[in-house]
Amino acid sequence: MGKENSGLGKPYRLSLVEDESHKRIRSWRFTRLGGIVGAVTAVVVSFLLLFALIALTPLKSWVPGYPDAHFKRDAIANAIKIDSLENEMFRWSLYAENLSRVLAGEEGLGADSLIAAGTRRYLSELSERELARRDSLLRIEVQNAQQAPSQDGSGRVLPIEGMHFFSPVKGTVTAGFDKVAHPSVEISAPANSVVCAVLDGTVVFSGWTDDGGYAICIQHPGNIISCYRHGQKVLKNTADKVTAGTPVALVGENLLLEIWYNGEAVDPSKYCTF
Repeated sequence: MGKENSGLGKPYRLSLVEDESHKRIRSWRFTRLGGIVGAVTAVVVSFLLLFALIALTPLKSWVPGYPDAHFKRDAIANAIKIDSLENEMFRWSLYAENLSRVLAGEEGLGADSLIAAGTRRYLSELSERELARRDSLLRIEVQNAQQAPSQDGSGRVLPIEGMHFFSPVKGTVTAGFDKVAHPSVEISAPANSVVCAVLDGTVVFSGWTDDGGYAICIQHPGNIISCYRHGQKVLKNTADKVTAGTPVALVGENLLLEIWYNGEAVDPSKYCTF
């Protein structure tokens, strides 16, 4: 053990000598242990300097596979796209499930119910004979619904949610709908603007009113009545037949539009655009 220590502690000299004059320029004294420690220290220091040079300077972008700013931005954009695609696929799955239930004569389910059920059935799982049978039943049901007479005997009448309302006038809504205090919408439009009928129907009132100026009311299919008040002039008379988009009055200071469905006032802004 003593010999090993004496070997590691044995001194050595490293001299730098000029070749021609043999003049000693520089010399270093060290032991074997000191040389080993110095070499290890030099390697560690060199590694740390190299790491700091790469990590703290733009040289790190030259390292293959290093996640630079462009890489991170692309990764975030791809993650957002993947999330959007997953949401879109889920919506299509819900649509397919509800469509299969409707065609099968069953009640459609909401998104929460479908998620809780954890099952999705598609028409492809049914046999061709079963699909043909259900298709025949659906066709018969639709045909019967189309041929069912309405209250006035003129054929099938869609509910108010399924009707296409013509825009009565282009303007800005200045007073919204309130079923009790204000069962109409007030629309600001240039004076003498043309007011059009929102649906086909028959004029049931046309004339002057003390509280609404010139007014005109039209009875439409499906137990719907539309009234146009504060007019400058009415263009149709009582009992006249009108179609959707037909001019029926001219705007005075503004237009007060009312829509009544089954005897109750409804919000015209849900069915018309202004």
